[in-house]
Amino acid sequence: MRRMRLAIVGFGRLGRACAAALRDSHELELAGVVRHAHPAKLPPPFEHAAVAGHVRELNGVDAALVCVPAVDAPGTARELLQQRLPLVECAGLEGHALEAHHAALGEAARHHRVAAVVGAGWDPGALPLLRHLFEVLIPRGQTESGPQPGVSLHHTASVERLPGVKAALACETRDAQGRRQRYVYVQLEQRASVAEIERALAADPLYAGEPAFVFAVPDLAALEAAGSGVVLERRGSGDTGAHQSLLLEARFEVATFAARVMLDAARRLPQLKPGAHRYSLWG
Repeated sequence: MRRMRLAIVGFGRLGRACAAALRDSHELELAGVVRHAHPAKLPPPFEHAAVAGHVRELNGVDAALVCVPAVDAPGTARELLQQRLPLVECAGLEGHALEAHHAALGEAARHHRVAAVVGAGWDPGALPLLRHLFEVLIPRGQTESGPQPGVSLHHTASVERLPGVKAALACETRDAQGRRQRYVYVQLEQRASVAEIERALAADPLYAGEPAFVFAVPDLAALEAAGSGVVLERRGSGDTGAHQSLLLEARFEVATFAARVMLDAARRLPQLKPGAHRYSLWG
């Protein structure tokens, strides 16, 4: 089966993440990279990829991944659509700017009879879908989201001295009502469990009356080194009956996640009608 050939337009952090993700794909392959001021070769491990100043200079391109800064994305996308080239982009736009961007690309894509997927990254892209799923599962309630709190992690002796804990990191945040919440990351001994640590913290006067979310991680050093992530929490309102809450605590490299979403969108391009389409997990 012939693999779909993708051109990457722009080769910053996102472009490099897309190239790395393509190396692991069985259905997609890299046709080349478009850079306006391009060197003869890319740095390792992409030194064998074709490099061009314009997409027309690459051979056998089926679609393009737009990986340029958000300010340049609308113009770059319109130029690619004029070449009748399907595309995926993930410009970090919000509100009216995103709506206007979607409408403009939709008009251009229909005019040139090609498909485009708009907002296929982390945010916009995957994060709004997760937020919507939380709201479907808990229709009445409140959703809060913010940066993953790991950037302010500190070692905590009170947790590290608990049986079964090799090492621990903790941080504090406050919710929309100003209530303090604690996030505790533990590296456990082989037979220890998160439930045991949660029970021990519930009995500790230092943690009394304040929510403490405990997460087991394999490597605390790697946790301290990472800097990207998000916390998404939804709590049901008081009239929903049984207490309902959902918590997503995620740590990741944003460009890597965005690249994987873009490749997922690219796989669906052949089945899409001409026009601009919002990214969805369901094709």
